[in-house]
Amino acid sequence: MGYIVLFFSGGEIMVVVFFILLFFGADAIPGLARTVGKGMREFNKATADLKNEFESHTADIKKDLSNLTDKIEKGSSDVKRKIEDELKD
Repeated sequence: MGYIVLFFSGGEIMVVVFFILLFFGADAIPGLARTVGKGMREFNKATADLKNEFESHTADIKKDLSNLTDKIEKGSSDVKRKIEDELKD
């Protein structure tokens, strides 16, 4: 999976912090940080749950494809052997 990485310079971070202080006040920042942290944890948990569910559903498909590939390889080996036997005669 790809991740988008954003890089902020020190000046940009200071502007964001200034506007947060201006809009919410210094007293509200700890509560705001807790809310953002909780939201990020829930998002990461939901993302992990979706990934696990997707992998569990695709496991059966992968197994079926592997079995089919094995059968095809065995069948092609049998055909190759028969052709080689016919060419020897």
